[in-house]
Formats: sequence, C-alpha cells, structure tokens
Amino acid sequence: MSEKRKLLASLFMTFLKMGPLTFGGGYALIPAIEKEVVDKKGWLRSDEIADVFAVSGSVPGAVAVNSAAFIGYRIAGIAGSVAALLGILLPTLCLMILLTIFYVQLKDNPKIEAAFQAIRATVVALIVYAAIKIGRTAIVDFASGALAAIAVLLLFAGRVHPLSVIVFGAIAGV
Repeated sequence: MSEKRKLLASLFMTFLKMGPLTFGGGYALIPAIEKEVVDKKGWLRSDEIADVFAVSGSVPGAVAVNSAAFIGYRIAGIAGSVAALLGILLPTLCLMILLTIFYVQLKDNPKIEAAFQAIRATVVALIVYAAIKIGRTAIVDFASGALAAIAVLLLFAGRVHPLSVIVFGAIAGV
C-alpha cells in the first residue's frame, strides 16, 4: 500500500472512530478531535487546531464535519478531505437510522428519558471543556480577551445574530 493510501486510510479510520461520539453536536467532539489529531497523530499543532475549530465554527455546517473536511484537506488534499468526511459521516448516519427506529418505539420509557438527560448534561461538560481549551490558544492578550468578552455579552443579550458577532470579530481583528 502506498504512503498516500496509508495516510488516507488513517484519516478515514481516525474520523470513523470519532463519528459515533458526536452526540450533542460537533462541539462535543472537539476534545476528541484535538486528542487524535494533535496528541496521538501529530498531524497538526495546538495553535493550528484552534484555527481549524475557529474557521469550522464560523462557516455554515456542522463543526465536526467542517473540522474533518478542513483537517483532511490540510493533511492530504481533496482526497484527505473526502476520506475524513466519509469517516465522520458514515457511523453517524448508521447510528441515527438505528436510534430513530429504537427511539420511536421506546421514547416514553423513563429509563431512556433519563439516559438522554444524562447525555445532555455530559455534552455540556464537553462543550465547556472545548471552550476552555480553545480559549487558552485564542485569547492571547488583553485585546483578544476583551473581544471574546464583548462577543459573549452580545450573544447573551439575545438581540444580535451570531453571524453578526463573527463579522464584528473579523472587522475588529483587522
């Protein structure tokens, strides 16, 4: 097997094993992606992965899928992007089909409801963890910290669209 095919297979398998972890949305997957791509594989550095997550979260689409596509492209071009996307989407598609079938039949079961409530609480913890990890590399000085604080305040005010906050951040950065 050529080196390129081995790399593509590795990208596919890396994202294939992360795909089922996307409960709660792509933000919950950020710690797993970082651990695999930075710590285990060494494909990207911590500051690079923070940039990937920033871009992935600011363009349309799911963060995990966008991140997989971007990381795959950075590692192996278009073929790498396709391999990573197939890896992250395949298990999620299969799992959603199965869960939909079971959920329709078991949705009123108190144990199932309790399990989903516990999963939601755990997802909150994963998102907070991801925010702290990204914040450590994104907030590097007073100006970036102030910008992050202003963005959070604008979002909590509830009258500002998230896209407007992203545009505001880009303009402030320039």
